Amino acid sequence: MAIFSDNESNKESLKKNQNNKREKSENLQTKEISFDRSFENNIRPKKLDEYIGQTALKNTLKISIEASKKRNKQIDHMLFYGPPGLGKTTLASVIANELETNIKITSAPALERPRDIIGILMSLKDGEILFIDEIHRLNKITEEILYPAMEDFFLDMTTGKTQTVKTLRVPLPHFTLIGATTKAGELSGPLRDRFGIIHRLQFYTTEELSKVVERTAKILEIEIEKEGALVIAKRSRGTPRIANRLVKRVADYAIVKANGIITKEIAQEALDTLHIDNSGLDTTDRALLNLIIEKYDGGPVGLETIAAALGEDAKTIEDVYEPYLLQEGFIQRTPRGRKVSPQGYRLLGYKTNPAQQSLF
Repeated sequence: MAIFSDNESNKESLKKNQNNKREKSENLQTKEISFDRSFENNIRPKKLDEYIGQTALKNTLKISIEASKKRNKQIDHMLFYGPPGLGKTTLASVIANELETNIKITSAPALERPRDIIGILMSLKDGEILFIDEIHRLNKITEEILYPAMEDFFLDMTTGKTQTVKTLRVPLPHFTLIGATTKAGELSGPLRDRFGIIHRLQFYTTEELSKVVERTAKILEIEIEKEGALVIAKRSRGTPRIANRLVKRVADYAIVKANGIITKEIAQEALDTLHIDNSGLDTTDRALLNLIIEKYDGGPVGLETIAAALGEDAKTIEDVYEPYLLQEGFIQRTPRGRKVSPQGYRLLGYKTNPAQQSLF
């Protein structure tokens, strides 16, 4: 009996220790997630005048917002598209702030069943904004529910069974839908045509990103020199999200390795440690270019083949890595696949392939 009791006691003690470790781990994860969300919320601009970049779009929005206020009517539905990380979600929140209204944020994959979108639409109030990220991934049923909701502010609902089925038109508040996508071409024509404002977000210039970096450093209470901000901006792939992430990493490096000031030299050292080169390419970017050059004679080669050889997901390569490589002219898409441009060859120190050169 004594042995049994000791075993039981040991098991209970072990179980208690495991539970304590699990709770500590969960608490730590919660704190980390909370910190990340807090950081994201802090660095996001609240007004259009604080929003850096996308000048043409901002000018359009200022007019539309002012007209909406003077007419006392909701602003037109909007569609923002472009590579990830350019500020589509942030822009939607800024618009809500400018209109002094609430915004409800969701994503297309979360709207699997009809009741998901119906519940959100029914909960909206006049003038509020509904933001749907990755809107190109809406299923057909959800999309068809949105048609009358966007156009006539009605919800078509059916009741009854078979012979007694009835269609009811439930009125909805006048809301504004803002959709965001990285693949505008995958939206159906009927859905795309229901947006009054459609705009592509552009990659940021180095000067614009430098301002983003300086602003983020100020929020982090880290001193940064203009030359240091410029180094980070040049290696941020034209994307504010990447710039903000790099500021955090460089700030950590400056605190540990220097006196907490981000200078040009400290920024270069920190980014070199992260294997991010002067063109903003990281290890995966260079591995992709090297693969096409060394294994496939510069291309063309299919996306699935590249993904399998790199051990990366094809969608990740297409959505995360390719847009910048295409933008900078390091690779080109062809009907037969991807191939490295002469500029890509030179970037990695290769002599341009004579056979490929004639194709560019």
